[in-house]
This record gives sequence, C-alpha cells and structure tokens, in this order.
Amino acid sequence: MLNRKNKLLALKIISLFSVVRGYNIPVIILAQYLSAIFILAPEIRALDILLDLNLFLIVFASSITIASGYIINNFYDSRKDLINRPNKSMLDRLVSQSTKLKVYFSLNLAVALIASFISWRAFLFFSAYIFLIWFYSHKIKKYPFIGNLMAALLAVLPFFAILLYYYTKLPIYEIENYKNQFMVISAHATFLFLLLLVREMIKDLENITGDLVNNYRTVPIIYGESRSKQLITVLTIATILPIYVLIDIYDVGYMDIYFYACLIVLIFFLLFLWKSNKKGQFLLLHNVLKFLIVAGVFCIVLIDPSVLWHGKKLLLSF
Repeated sequence: MLNRKNKLLALKIISLFSVVRGYNIPVIILAQYLSAIFILAPEIRALDILLDLNLFLIVFASSITIASGYIINNFYDSRKDLINRPNKSMLDRLVSQSTKLKVYFSLNLAVALIASFISWRAFLFFSAYIFLIWFYSHKIKKYPFIGNLMAALLAVLPFFAILLYYYTKLPIYEIENYKNQFMVISAHATFLFLLLLVREMIKDLENITGDLVNNYRTVPIIYGESRSKQLITVLTIATILPIYVLIDIYDVGYMDIYFYACLIVLIFFLLFLWKSNKKGQFLLLHNVLKFLIVAGVFCIVLIDPSVLWHGKKLLLSF
C-alpha cells in the first residue's frame, strides 16, 4: 500500500502528465516518423530513416517543445479552464504554477542543447518555435481568427522541421526533380492545416463561456455563433481542394480510401454543426475532428503498405 506521501507524488506525476498531454506525444512522434518515411522522404529507405540519429533528435526535440508548449498554455489558461474544463483543471492544479514554470524552462533548455548538437539551423528553428508558442499562449490566442491561424500553424511546424532537415541537404540543381513531391507535401500540409484550423474554431464555440468571462476576443464572441459556423463551413469545404489534388492529380496509394472517408464524415460534420448549440454537441464535433486527424496519422502507411511487409521480413530474418 502507498503511504500518503507516495500517493501525493503519484497524483502530481499524473497531474503533470495531464498538463503536458502525455497521451498526445506518442501520436506526434509516430506522425513525424510516418510522414518522414512515406511523405517527406519516400526515396530514402525506411530503416535508414529510423536509424538516423539527427532525425531522432529532431523528433525528440519537437516532442519536448510541444510538451513545454502545453505547459505554458496551461499556465496562462488556468482561470479559463476552471470554467471550461473543471475536472481536468482540478487535476492540473495538483502541480503548482511555480513547478510548471520550472519544468517549462527545463524542457526548453533541454531543447536548446539538443538542437545545438544537431546544427545551428536546428537551434534557430527551435528557438523561434519556442518563442512563437509562448507568444501565442501569452498574447495571440486572445484575438479572433489570427489566434486560430497561429494555433494551426504551430501544430504543423514540427513536420516543417523534418522537411528542412531533408531538403537543405539537396543541391540546388536537384530541387527541380522534387517538384511533384513538393506539391504532394504541400497538399498534405494544407489538408492537415485546414482540419486543425476548423478544430480550433470548434474549440472556440465549445469554450465560449470561459473565453467570455476571461475577456478572450474569439470569433463567436466578437461576430456571433452563426458567423463562426459560416466560417467553419467555408474552411471545411476548402478541404476538398487538397483532397482533390492528392486523389486525382498525384498518387497516394491506398490512402485515397482515407480521404474519401473524410469527405463523407465532413458532410455529416457540417450537417450536425448547424444543429448544434450546446457545449456537449461542440465537444462531439471537436472529437470527430480529433479522430480524423489521429486516423490520418495511422493511414499514412496506406500510401505504400509494402514498406511494412518488407520491414516484417527484415525483422524475421534476424
């Protein structure tokens, strides 16, 4: 049996895990590696990607940066979360604000050291990334639409780090040969960015009470719920363009099944959106988008499933 002190320590560890949203980190790591293997650098052997030390450090630094971002976001949103997420907020408050800041600065220091080991470009990238996350949490997220745009952008930046890692190595004369690959990468990034942006705007509808009390100037507060739904509808319809590019112009293997399924889900998503007016309904819509994003991570392997089969054969040969 755990004594009182050990129980309190265990609760604080669980609380910190909740603050950094530790359940999201493995998904982010998986997404980065799968993106590198199937989208960002498909010409490189999968095993070479998995064994690349510098790539591992980039993924690790990205994960730590995101975790520290959740901490600083939680720090600034503590009052708002008491209204919007009371149960989670009570768990998060088991760790003091001063402890959160100490962990935040420690994680950022670790990122700076890791990035310095990789290259000066990595150091500059992660320094800028850390600053932008802080600036978003402290200032930008309180403003309508620009806060949503920046939140979606910050979510896709770790993938941009991997893209830079591979393509800064290319000689200038070879860049033209990768034109089609750049288009595929851009289409994937646009689709993900739009889904994330829509999710951020749904969160504004979901959290409107807490945002209003804490003077956040979000789209539904400034322009009304109806105008917010109109904007969400336009952004959702806009996902058709990158889906069309990926399915009809370029080859994404069997992943086109995922994109067709997304179109169907998003149609029902919009129908339910216009019938929704309660927090629970917006939470359901938020979870639908989260499911599409996470499902998209696992469906990346459908681009070329043979990579998994060859990997299985390689493992069995040892």
